[in-house]
Amino acid sequence: MKLTVVGCSGSFPSVESACSSYLVEADGFRLLLDMGNGALGELQRHCGLYDLDAIFLSHLHADHCIDMCAYFVVRYYRHDGGRCDPIPVYGPEGTEHRLTTAYADTPSASSMSEVFDFHTVKPSTFELGPFVVHTERVAHPVEAYAIRLEHGGKSLTYSGDTGVSTVLDELAHDTDLFLCEAAFTAGKENIPDLHLNGREAGESAARARARRLVLTHIAPWTDPQVNLADARAVYDGPVELAAPGVTYVI
Repeated sequence: MKLTVVGCSGSFPSVESACSSYLVEADGFRLLLDMGNGALGELQRHCGLYDLDAIFLSHLHADHCIDMCAYFVVRYYRHDGGRCDPIPVYGPEGTEHRLTTAYADTPSASSMSEVFDFHTVKPSTFELGPFVVHTERVAHPVEAYAIRLEHGGKSLTYSGDTGVSTVLDELAHDTDLFLCEAAFTAGKENIPDLHLNGREAGESAARARARRLVLTHIAPWTDPQVNLADARAVYDGPVELAAPGVTYVI
């Protein structure tokens, strides 16, 4: 598997990065995890607009899904070759309604489904292209899912947005790369079931016995170096900060 960080800023884009979006490739199949603010532009550095094979939306907060409205325009109004066939889009219940409402002016109430083949995510295991996919609901104010992708004996686990979650620990057990959110700073924000801080992300990785930890979704008001140090203090494996354009081969 190859993971490319398209965007990794939390809550809103930073000067350096678009919001959450991660491209995962294996055997020629391209799966995009989330498409937050600014992600569609950055995605084109790594993948053609019409070269995605499926999209997974961890939840329906704007910083994880709002560029789907722009991607609707790309697929619905394509001039060369006509309207695109529907691409599978996996998201929480109500994803089609949420995106249609956000766009606010689709030609009809069903226009989104003409180019997006919506699938409702629940805690489950299924096959998607070359991947075995495991999804679990995590601790966030809205319905939100973490995802584990397995391919060729290797695994990648993406937390999405979550507070401390034993379910996430179990999903990430022995994962080769744990892409985990760390939006908050330990000792500064203390809001349960919303986001992790660097220390909590490190503790989750340690409990899961993850082989590698990549901190992501760090908000522009959070000092990433503090979160990196906090994670390293409690997790003995390799830890680094996600950055736009960085790739990992798993």
